[in-house]
Amino acid sequence: MQRVRLAPDRFAEPSCVVAVVGLGKIGLPLAIQYARRGRRVIGCDVSAQVVEEINAGRAHVREEPGLGAAVAAAMAQGALSATCDTTAAVREADVVVVIVPVMVTDTHAIDFAAIDRASVAIGNGLTSGKLVIYETTLPVGTTSGRLRALLERASRLQAGRDFYLAYSPERVSSGSVFRDLATYPKVVGGIDAGSAEAAAMFYAAVLDAEVMPMASASDAEFVKLIETTYRDVNIALANEFARYADRRGLDAAAAVAAANTQPYSHIHTPGVGVGGHCIPVYPYFLMYDTVGELSLPQQARIINDGMAGYAVQRIEGALGALNGAGVLILGVAYRADVREHAFSSARLLQLALQQRGARSWALDPLFEDQELAAMGYTPFQPAWAAEVQAIIVQADHRVFRSFDFGRFPNCRVVLDGRWATSPEVIRRIEALGMVRLGVGDGRRGVARERGAR
Repeated sequence: MQRVRLAPDRFAEPSCVVAVVGLGKIGLPLAIQYARRGRRVIGCDVSAQVVEEINAGRAHVREEPGLGAAVAAAMAQGALSATCDTTAAVREADVVVVIVPVMVTDTHAIDFAAIDRASVAIGNGLTSGKLVIYETTLPVGTTSGRLRALLERASRLQAGRDFYLAYSPERVSSGSVFRDLATYPKVVGGIDAGSAEAAAMFYAAVLDAEVMPMASASDAEFVKLIETTYRDVNIALANEFARYADRRGLDAAAAVAAANTQPYSHIHTPGVGVGGHCIPVYPYFLMYDTVGELSLPQQARIINDGMAGYAVQRIEGALGALNGAGVLILGVAYRADVREHAFSSARLLQLALQQRGARSWALDPLFEDQELAAMGYTPFQPAWAAEVQAIIVQADHRVFRSFDFGRFPNCRVVLDGRWATSPEVIRRIEALGMVRLGVGDGRRGVARERGAR
């Protein structure tokens, strides 16, 4: 088979134009990273509003420190532009980096619709000699199978002969993308040796981090799924330890901290569930083409999704039947101080409370009341303070660390679902006559506070 004729090292040259397909919380910072390294970047997105904002020099992504100023500067310098016409951008580009989401449905099926459409649009603009790199987290084999076929069909070219095709998983977190890009090794795999070399050359030129080649695109896809599934399984183990501790009156927090002083122990923090775009989602990518394999990741998903119900049971053990009781959920974001709610445990808490007949409200300063209502929550209003009988700390936002629990005269239980309340806050809660419960603190609610075991 005749290979792509252009040398892979051309992708290290500053003259290379880069098209970034998908300008979300990861894609837009990536575009800025490449622009800072002297590349001209064309950002592509299906949202006309996003494109309009960027072309006006404004960042629609608010959570990334310094991103707004960087977008304005890149636009002023002519280093960045945005368009909804992905095909036209690909025709103009030398390198195409794809960061379009792949979703999981409520039944845990993989939804490839968005990345399929993006791949067809890319294929329609492909010409010989270009490099296409997928960074979206994918089931193993997707780059070399499904997406390669879409690109080849649309372009009438052959990957490895007419264009380079590689995979490199994004390994960054919202809110710290630039730091993470400079810190974590950049894992790269190609559909062949030439594609892997081309992608490695590109990343070595635009990043400060080490570039780590893998044997294939599928190996590189596997890396990301291992990372995220490990965290989910580890948290599930921590949650099992927490439930064990609660049944026996033990302190899981202290025990885990002590265990982790041994260098081979890395137990994560238990809590009321696992949220976000990654950890509760990507284990299903790993299980995508398996039958009867990988039972541990599947069980971990069940354990972690069951923690919201367990938390509500703990409250019920302290208050009694929750039928008609008012419960306030503090924080609907899936992570502290991040304005993201994907697969948040707040949703599972809300459902568990509903199943027990409780009324629930949500309070999160990162979201407007209208946004909370659009998500399906009832935004808490101060006038309802006397109706609150229990509070669940679902997100460890900094603002909650000085939260005034004294505003709720009839609240009897505060369940800290994230090990977030400091000793000082716990003392304030208990001084108000409330019971503070944690996940894995071994406390038995009102009964224990009264001296009974």
